[in-house]
Amino acid sequence: MTEAATSLGYEQARDELIEVVRKLEAGGTSLEESLALWERGEELAKVCRHWLEGARARLDSALAAREAEAGGREDRGE
Repeated sequence: MTEAATSLGYEQARDELIEVVRKLEAGGTSLEESLALWERGEELAKVCRHWLEGARARLDSALAAREAEAGGREDRGE
């Protein structure tokens, strides 16, 4: 991922990716423009995936901590 791409937030990358897909689906672009759009779309998809994987890791961590806490209370008879 490029440094510029990693500075994008999830929503910004998602919105730009939607626009890239819209342009590709509309057609009317040269081969060179289409390839540039496709490459940008791939980069944006990586940014979105990065954010989503980070969110999943945070959720998994929070759930594991909550389960560990609940297990500790059960061990103490609470």
